[in-house]
Amino acid sequence: MATTEHATDAAHHPAPADPAPGAPLTALLVCATITAAATLASWLFPLVGAPVIAVVAGAFVATAVSTERRQAWAPVLPIASRWGLQIAVVLLGVHLSLGEVAAVGSQALPVTIGTLLLCLGAAVGLGRLLGVDGDLRTLIGVGTAVCGASAIAAVTPVLRPAGTRVAYALSTVFVFNIAAVLLFPPLGHALGLSDEAFGVLAGTAVNDMSSVVAAAGSYSPEAAHTAVVVKLSRTLAIVPICLVLGMLVARRERATSAHRPVWRLVPWFLVAFVAVAAANSLGWVPGPVQDVAAGLSSLLITAALAAIGLATDLPALRRTGATPLLLGGALWLIVTGGSLGLQAAFGGF
Repeated sequence: MATTEHATDAAHHPAPADPAPGAPLTALLVCATITAAATLASWLFPLVGAPVIAVVAGAFVATAVSTERRQAWAPVLPIASRWGLQIAVVLLGVHLSLGEVAAVGSQALPVTIGTLLLCLGAAVGLGRLLGVDGDLRTLIGVGTAVCGASAIAAVTPVLRPAGTRVAYALSTVFVFNIAAVLLFPPLGHALGLSDEAFGVLAGTAVNDMSSVVAAAGSYSPEAAHTAVVVKLSRTLAIVPICLVLGMLVARRERATSAHRPVWRLVPWFLVAFVAVAAANSLGWVPGPVQDVAAGLSSLLITAALAAIGLATDLPALRRTGATPLLLGGALWLIVTGGSLGLQAAFGGF
């Protein structure tokens, strides 16, 4: 899905000749402040979520400060966001119990795989038809198909898109995530979906975990349990998607990657993510460690997206227009319709 039109992000902007000595520390302190504020705000607005709040707040702060200050901050922000996202992805593995995914998710596997393929294929086809930039359509497609902000966080270190595209993709996925939370319960009741069928729908077509719990929990506790397991099984798609994107990016940047051994194309954090998920599945990760790791993962994603927001050019974001939002809406409808249709085809309700 990635194309040759690879935008240059903040990591490639030249820093000023004589940046202020304290500029990197200042950038990190601002990032930490936004992270803390976004985390607190997410308690009041749980459906919005800290990552979305952080990236939006970071973008507004970047607009408010001077160009010289943004340039002085530029060298440290991509490093902070890249490492934050990579470590966060590793820690996402503590959520996964492969045994439970296999037990509950096996029946939903055709629906999960089918909606993934439908969404990713439509992201390529519709994205090109609508003229959406390659990196942006990839981010929106992966965010809609897999698990919202977490999926976007996972592919960002591999794809290395401009911060503006990350911010737009997050905002787009967020809009339709909230729409799903509000519309799915009455839709499920209108269609007479069973608890299990609604859980599969919520698990495949709602992205953020808190939103999955909110939507399915308002339907029934049984629906919430099924939805969470299906949602976690979708998270496993991060592995093949990142591998494929890594190969595409390597081919796109052939001049620097032609002589790399194959194993170098596999991101280290992806290997660590699988290892952590396997350890959790074997019961080697104690409950308290799971809780701490899950919280730290969310915090690091929020901090990384705050850094991306600080490197975002809001005027450029406005110039992108509404077409990617249209793509996000179309993909959300495709995933929703695909989930219901595939469940009907496989006897889900």
